This record gives sequence, C-alpha cells and structure tokens, in this order.
Amino acid sequence: MESENGESQVQIHLNTKQQHYAVPDVPYSIEASVTTSELTTFVNTLLEQSLSGDHKTPIEFDFLVLGIEYLRGRLCDHLREKSISFEDAIEIEYLERFPAPEPQDCLLHDDWVSAIEANGKWILTGCYDNTINLWTNKGAHILTIPGHTMPVKAVTWVSLDGDKGKFISCSQDQTVMLWDWSIENNSVECISVCKGHERGIDCVGVSPNRKRFATGSWDTMLKIWSTDSGETTAGTSKRSKTEDNSVKTPQITLQGHRECISAVQWMDDETLITSSWDHTMKVWDLSLEGIKTEISTNKSIFDASYSRLCRLIITASADKNLRLYDPRINQSSATLRNTYLGHQQWIQTVMWSTTEEYLFVSGSYDHQNKLWDLRSPKAPLYDLIGHGDKVLDIDWSNPKYIVSGGADNTVRVYKSRKALIKADHSDTN
Repeated sequence: MESENGESQVQIHLNTKQQHYAVPDVPYSIEASVTTSELTTFVNTLLEQSLSGDHKTPIEFDFLVLGIEYLRGRLCDHLREKSISFEDAIEIEYLERFPAPEPQDCLLHDDWVSAIEANGKWILTGCYDNTINLWTNKGAHILTIPGHTMPVKAVTWVSLDGDKGKFISCSQDQTVMLWDWSIENNSVECISVCKGHERGIDCVGVSPNRKRFATGSWDTMLKIWSTDSGETTAGTSKRSKTEDNSVKTPQITLQGHRECISAVQWMDDETLITSSWDHTMKVWDLSLEGIKTEISTNKSIFDASYSRLCRLIITASADKNLRLYDPRINQSSATLRNTYLGHQQWIQTVMWSTTEEYLFVSGSYDHQNKLWDLRSPKAPLYDLIGHGDKVLDIDWSNPKYIVSGGADNTVRVYKSRKALIKADHSDTN
C-alpha cells in the first residue's frame, strides 16, 4: 500500500510478552522503511499515550519479525529478503533490549591466558607460563599453581562444595592433572596425573553427574576418565600415603577424528559431542563406545558449544563466521541453521548462556568478544571490548558474569546485568 507521499506502508500488529509494556492490540499502519530506532520511538509514544503520562523514561526495544529474526536495518529490506508480502499484516514482537554487560575487573597474568572457567565467585585460569591460577570475580588473586611443564590449554571445575573444591587442568605436556583445593587453608594438592594422550591436550569436559570427564587432543583421540582420585593404573582403591600423586589411565579411548579435537562437551551422562579441525562434529554414545551421529562442515572448527536449553550447537571457525547447527537432524546438509557475521578475524572461542536459551558469546583474534542472540544473525547485540590482543577463551558458566582470557595476559570480567536480575544463585559476589 502507498502513503500520500508515495512511500510504501505496511500494516503491523505489535505484541509483547512483557505485559507492563503492552500497547493497544490494534493494527498500525507505518512506513515500510521504518528502522529499529524509529519503531522504538513509535512504541514509546504509544506507551506514553496508553499509560497516561506514567511512562516517562524511553525504553530501548528489539523487534522480532514474525517470531523468527530480529529486525536489523529497514523493515522493507527485511520483508523483501524473506519474501514476505507487503500486503500481509506483519506480526512484530517487541521486547526490552538486553542491557549491555558492564566491564568490571581486569585480572593480570604473566603470560597468555588460554583457558578459563568460573564457578560461583571463583575464576580458574590456565596460562602459557605453564601455571594455573585461582581468582575471585572481584579481581583478587588467590593462588598460582605450578605443576605442568608446558602451556595449560584447558581447565574445568569438577565440584565446589563449602570449603572444598576439585578441578582439572590439561596441558600441551600431554598430561591431565586432577586437583583438590582446600579453600579454608588456601592450598591445593595434585591427587591424580592422567596419562595416555600422545600429543598436547586441547579440551576437557566433565559429565553432568560429575563422575567422569573427557579430553580431546592433537593426537586425534577422545579419552574418558574417572573423576574418582582413588581409581589408579593398578586398580587400587586408594593412594598410598607415600605417593605424591597417583597415575590414572583412561577408562575408554575413542578414535574417529582425523585432526585435533578442539572441543568436547557432554550432552548427558552417556552422550557427548566433539568438534575438530577435520571439519566435523561427532556425537558419541559411550554405552556403545562409538559414534552416534556425524555432522560434516566445510571449515575447520576451533570451538563448539552445545546448549542444553535449545539443544543447538554453535561453532567457531577461521573464516570469521559462527554457525548454528541442529544435531537432531541426521542429514548433514540439513543441519546448518544459520550463520552469524560480525567478527573480523579467526574466531577462537564460543559459549552458550546457561540460563538464556537464545544467547551466546564469542571471542576472536580481532581482540573482541561479542554477545549474540541466535535470532540476530546479521549483527551481535553488543561488542564487549577491553582486550588488547587476541581472545583465546571465553566462559559464561556463572550467569552473572562473562569472563574471557587473551594474549594480552589478562582476564576480562563483564557483569551480565539481565542475568544478575533473573538468576537466583547463592554465591556471594
């Protein structure tokens, strides 16, 4: 339809799940060339009218067109791209824009920070100076832990209970170390050294029941280990008091990848997913000790993250793009759901939110982290700046904080304000 000045117009229906921002449920005729900022102004004007002056502070909104994709750019361009008729009434859902994460502390290390994971108020990091470090999310340094003889490439928490913690570190020195941490005494003990890989270890993941963990290596092998420190090579139930640490061997070794395994994540206690430089992802069934599904891509995958909320996988590659896959579809050509554009260099790391089904974060060699909504493939929600060199790892295990480590020898902490409001966690910050 045409307006009086010849510009195209469309009819829209506005709806929201945030009822305190609801506007009258009537059709509205607007210019087809309207942008997000102009729609935001329009909705705020409607709110001001419907709330009789009670609505004073303008709200920033995002707009989801037909429940599929956020509007980025002009509405008319979006409709043409999706082959949607201008004669149809367009359903547009609006919601308050996710608030930008706030930069907090900068945790200085002596070398590149290549591995990071948060648990409550504690942050565990792995470094290129062969050390592991423990911090608070307020920037206080707790411990520097030597033990490895080459750079630490992956770390993960096994458990954190009261004044005790257990965590795992993996290194290019081909070993995995299992550590006990006494929070009260601020001391750590290596309780197991896990040996079996023949090249550097690049990734680690702990099962949901915390009884096993998996490692992936440059030797192309996936290995499954017990988190029980009493299970040793000799099969003894406990370590002797004279031993410094026990040597652990893998319970299962799985072969299938042809190049480095770049990420490993458990989907449930018997199923896990791996990604690799060999352009594939594999879903493994541990009860069968074999591959359940293989997803082939045309790019090396440097990181992958599976969401237990939306059951989708997001991957990072060197071609500057993130890709969304559905592992529930068996035909490889049908698994790619979307591609996300915005980084300028190699994307090294990616992770889903653990509480928000649509949100994930990524870190890149372009020195930037980005916060994404899976319904916004053309642009991220926010750029999280702060790093002065390439980003090597990112973590959102604690929904209140996004943390990232990089080649500028720092960990950056970003406070996630939306999650802080929604998440009900007992840790003290």
